[in-house]
Amino acid sequence: DILGIVLRKRTGRTVGTINIMFNILIIFFAGFVNDWPHALYSALAIFINGRVMDSLYTRQQRLQVMIVTARPRQVVNEIQNSMRRGITIVHDAEGAFHHEEKTILFTIISRAEMYDLEQAMRHSDPYAFVSITDSVKILGHFYEPKTD
Repeated sequence: DILGIVLRKRTGRTVGTINIMFNILIIFFAGFVNDWPHALYSALAIFINGRVMDSLYTRQQRLQVMIVTARPRQVVNEIQNSMRRGITIVHDAEGAFHHEEKTILFTIISRAEMYDLEQAMRHSDPYAFVSITDSVKILGHFYEPKTD
């Protein structure tokens, strides 16, 4: 697990995926030495274990957030004060329904911070449009707070 955490920072892959790769490699060699049915059962158990690990370890999962708001200053201040996240601001967007001027904000958060984002949005602009998608890879600096 420690090796998986170290390699996650260097490769960008999840801890569960790294553990699956290492353990499948070991089982592959064990299949040659011993019998294959037991090795295949072990491989299935390791695959399930890795997927469960990825679903429970949410701090490593990155989400891209797009916020369309009429109150960008309040939203930016609330997110930066409560979550310490950088935000990209795109001015002069226009809503197609009411043709009102809006601002689009982009940021990246961890899945573990999603509740904090929801609270920040409730406080700053409860009527903003917020879209959250999984982010496959992040290039550049992403602040990760130290965990105890």
